[in-house]
Amino acid sequence: MRNLKRHSSRKNQNDNVLSQSLAHPSKLRKTERGGFKKPAKATKAAENRRPVHDEKAANDSDDYEEEQMDGDSEAEEVDAAYKEPTVYEDLLKKLGTRNENVAEALRRRQREEQGEGGTDDDTDSNMESISESEEDDDDDDDVGNGVKHGVEQNEDFDRSDVDEDDDEDDDEDDDDDDDDDDDNDDDEDDDGDAMSDTDEESGSRVKDQPLSQASMIISNFDSHLSYKLPSTEVENLLERKWRYTWKMPALNMSNCNWRGTGSCFIEDVDMTSYYGLKPRFYKHWLESYTASGGSDFHQSKQRSFFSICNSYYDIMHHNKKPFYLKGSEEDSSIMDAYLMHSLNHIFRGKDLMVKNERKLSKNQEIVDGQNLEDDACLDRGFTRPKVLILLPLAGIARRVVKRLIQLTPTKHKANVEDLERFYEEFGSGRTESMGDDNDSEIPKSKKSAKPPDFQALLGNDNANDHFMVGVKFTNRGIKLYGDFYTSDVIVASPLGLISKIGDAEVDKEKDVDYLSSIEILIIDHADVILMQNWSHVNTVVEQLNRLPSKQHGTDIMRIRPWYSDGQARFYRQTILLGSHINPEFNSLFNQHCLNYQGKVKLECKYKGVLPKILIPARQIYERFDVESITGADDARLKYFCEKVFPKIKDSIQNGVMIFVSSYFEFVRLRNYLKSQDASYCLFGEYIKPNEISHVRGQFFRGEKKIILYTERSHFYFRYKIRGVQNLIIYSLPERKEFYPEIVNFLEESDNMNCTVLFSRLDHLRLERIVGSTAAKRMVDSEKGVFVFA
Repeated sequence: MRNLKRHSSRKNQNDNVLSQSLAHPSKLRKTERGGFKKPAKATKAAENRRPVHDEKAANDSDDYEEEQMDGDSEAEEVDAAYKEPTVYEDLLKKLGTRNENVAEALRRRQREEQGEGGTDDDTDSNMESISESEEDDDDDDDVGNGVKHGVEQNEDFDRSDVDEDDDEDDDEDDDDDDDDDDDNDDDEDDDGDAMSDTDEESGSRVKDQPLSQASMIISNFDSHLSYKLPSTEVENLLERKWRYTWKMPALNMSNCNWRGTGSCFIEDVDMTSYYGLKPRFYKHWLESYTASGGSDFHQSKQRSFFSICNSYYDIMHHNKKPFYLKGSEEDSSIMDAYLMHSLNHIFRGKDLMVKNERKLSKNQEIVDGQNLEDDACLDRGFTRPKVLILLPLAGIARRVVKRLIQLTPTKHKANVEDLERFYEEFGSGRTESMGDDNDSEIPKSKKSAKPPDFQALLGNDNANDHFMVGVKFTNRGIKLYGDFYTSDVIVASPLGLISKIGDAEVDKEKDVDYLSSIEILIIDHADVILMQNWSHVNTVVEQLNRLPSKQHGTDIMRIRPWYSDGQARFYRQTILLGSHINPEFNSLFNQHCLNYQGKVKLECKYKGVLPKILIPARQIYERFDVESITGADDARLKYFCEKVFPKIKDSIQNGVMIFVSSYFEFVRLRNYLKSQDASYCLFGEYIKPNEISHVRGQFFRGEKKIILYTERSHFYFRYKIRGVQNLIIYSLPERKEFYPEIVNFLEESDNMNCTVLFSRLDHLRLERIVGSTAAKRMVDSEKGVFVFA
C-alpha cells in the first residue's frame, strides 16, 4: 500500500482540529485537565436506529484525534451542548492571530449562534476549512444512514472543493510512483482515482433531487459488514436449522412465492432511496432500462430482484427461464439485478476505503497506528476480490461480462483493456459492439438439425467449460485479465477454479488466497453446471473464506475483525440461480450457505410438460417403495430387475430404449445387462464422436435390441434416436424439457408405450413433468400405477 503523506506539522494538526470543531461546539465538553472530549453519544434515538441484532455499541474514544476518524455524524443527536465561550475566546486569542482558518471558523460559529446562515463567500474563504467541514457533512449524513461501529454509511461525499489540494498531493505521489516500476504501485494509483466516483454526483440530479441526497438512507452494505456477530449466534448458525417464517408473492411470477427466515424485508422497499443503489449507478441503470424500451421501473423484475439481492440474504431462485429457452427477457432481468448489486457492493467498499485513507492521511497518530481502537478504519479483507461469479460455459461468461461492462457508468469504463482478447477467447473470435443492447444471444443456425436452444447454449465457441478471468475497475476504466489478487470480480467456471486449487495443492509456491475475502458468491445457470460435475461447486465453496497462507501486501491493521476471527463465511452472501430445484442445490444452500442475515428462496407450483408430447403414447408411471434415501438406488435397480427387465427379455420386440439420468445408474445397468447376456449398445456422455453413428445405426437396423441412453448425452449431443418402439424411463430427467423430447422418440405404431419408474423421493422431478397437483396425488396415493394417455 502506498505510504500515506503527513500533510502538516503537529501544531497545524491541532489548529485544524480546533477549526473543525468550532462549527459544532456541542461535540466537545471540558475536561478536568483543560482539554476537550466528546460527550457520551448513545442516545435513545441513536439506539433505535441500530439493527435489532446489534447488542453492543461502539466504545467512545478518549482521544479527540481518534474521534476525527469516527466522524462527527451524531452531532445533531447529542443531548448536552457545551456553552462556555470564555474558554473558546481564550484559545482563539492565542491561536487566531497565527491561524486565519481558526479565526474564520470562529466568525462562522458566532454567526450561526446568532441565527445567521453561512454564505457562499464564507464557504469559499478558506480551502482547508472547507475540506474539514465537508467531511463533517459526510459524517452527518451517516446519522441518517444508521452508522454502526464507526463505519460510514455514506460513501457519496462531495470533495469538489478539495480537489485542488488533493491534486497537488497526487502529483507529488505520481512523481514518486514514476520512479518506481512496481506494478502494484501503479495499481494503487489507479484505485485512488477509481474510488472517487462520487466527486461529481452532488451536481447531478435524478427525479429533480440532487444525487448526493441519495446517500441519506440506510446502507445495507455498511449495516451488513459492520455487524458484530456474537458467539451464541455463530453456534446457532452452525446447527444449520432454518425456520422460514414469512411468505410473499413473487412479482410478475404466477404461482410463485418468496419464503424467508427472520423478518420480511420485501415490503419495506423505499422508492425515494434509489433502492439502496449508489446514485450514479441508479441513474445509469435507469437510463439503460428506459433506452431499451422498459417502463415502470419500480414494477420491473430487475428492480424487484435487486431489492432482494440488496438485503444481503442468501438467495435461491430456481425457476429462472434461461435465455436459450426463449426466456431472454427474464434471464437478462435477473442478470442485471445481481450485476448491479455486485457493482454497488464493490464501489461502496472503494468509497469507504478512500474516505478512510483521507482521514488517516490527516491524522499522524492514526497513521502511526496508535489510535486504531475501534472499527472506524477497518474496511477491508485479506485480499481484494470481493465478488465471485461461477458460470458453466464460456458463452454465458461472455454474456455476463459484456453486460457488466454495459451496466458500469461511463465514468468508470472510459477504456476497457484486453476486450478483443476476451472476445477471441470467450466468443466467436469477433469483437462485438458494446453499445448493442439488443444483440440476440441466440445465433441463427445454418441448416443445423440441432434445436435453437442447443445452438444458443453449446453452439459455436460457447461450449468451453474451463475458464477464469479477473475484472478490475481502475481510474482508467476496466481491466480484464488482471492478476486475480488485484481484481474486484472473478468470473470463472467450477472446472477452471478446481484446476487452480489442484495446482496449489501440488505446488506449495502457488495458492488460491484470492478466494479468502469473497463477500458475494453468485452461481448462475446452476442447472447447466449440474450437467457437468456438481461436486466441483461444493469443493470451490468449501475453499472460500479460508485464512490465507500469505499476507499479499494487505494492511493488517485495517482488516475487519471477523475476517481474522475466521467468521467470513457467516458474512458471505450466496446467490444460487437455476431453472429448476434439485436435492444437490438444497444441500449446498442448507449446509454451506451460513449467512447470518438469513435465507430467502422461491417456491413454485408447476403445470407440467405433458401437453408438449406430440404423439398418442400411453405413459405408465410405476411407483416403487423406498425405505431410506441411502437405499433408493438399490430399490430402483431391484424393481427394474424383478418387474421390468423380464418383460423385455421375454419379448421379441426390438427397439427398446432405456433412459437414465445419471452416469452412476448408467454403469449399474450396463453391468446388469452384461451379466444377463442381453443384446445392447451404449450411448453415454463419454462416447467418442466416431462411435455415435455406429451405435445409432446398430440400434436403428435392429442389430442391437436395447440402447442405454443418458440424460447428459442428450444434453451434449441432442441427436434424434430412430427406431425406438418401447421406452423405459429408468429415472426421470432433471431437465423437464427433455421429457417430451425423449417420449417423442417413439415411432408411431398401434402400441406405443412409455414406462416410467419413480418413488416418493422423486417428487421434485415428478412435479415439473406431470404438474404439482398430479405429483402430490401420485406420491400420496395408495395405488402404485398411474396412466397418462
